[in-house]
Amino acid sequence: MVFPELLGTYGDGGNALALAWRARARQISVSVQEVHLGDEFPDADLYLLGGGEDGPQRLATERLREVGFADRVREGARLLAVCAGLQVVGRHFAVEGDDTFPGLDLVPAVTVRGTPRAVGDIAVRVGSRLLVGFENHGGRTSLGEGLSPLGEVVSGTGNDGRVDGYRAPGIWGTYLHGPVLAQNPWWCDEILSELVGEPLAPLESVADRLYAARVREVTGRESAS
Repeated sequence: MVFPELLGTYGDGGNALALAWRARARQISVSVQEVHLGDEFPDADLYLLGGGEDGPQRLATERLREVGFADRVREGARLLAVCAGLQVVGRHFAVEGDDTFPGLDLVPAVTVRGTPRAVGDIAVRVGSRLLVGFENHGGRTSLGEGLSPLGEVVSGTGNDGRVDGYRAPGIWGTYLHGPVLAQNPWWCDEILSELVGEPLAPLESVADRLYAARVREVTGRESAS
């Protein structure tokens, strides 16, 4: 988890805990590290960027630029970027007023200020499955040529009311908090499977049962398919 003191406003550090729990339940060795401002920046298989406010978001972007974070991702590290993290990874994002701030330019995404603020439950269809979570952001994100959205918005706002996030090689971006991997164990397993390079054995857990209940709560549907 990168800079939780800046990009940890909405509990997105729980994504690291969810990944670690589901890995260890399958006897997959995993180490979780929080990287704080001033720490020596470590190599990792997966980096997690979470949500934060405008000032901390700018500071995090500046520090990530200083440590060559974008090069680490281009060289093969994976990245899950949530909300403010999603914006940081793009070309530029909105800050106070109508100002913009240059992002890391890892993906061709641009975020501007939007109204009204998107606050509430959100559901996103990814293939045949649903992601559910909570969103709280004032950005509207457009994707450039060749960049695919993560999924189609079923309810809520996401990027623009139509799609949420983006998917690029080794990079997942979404506006969903929750934490999103704790609320959506199937997606947690999908990311974990890519990290280990092989399919995972099924895992029955309380999180899986709660996911089905959460889908019904957010969408009124009996199943996620």
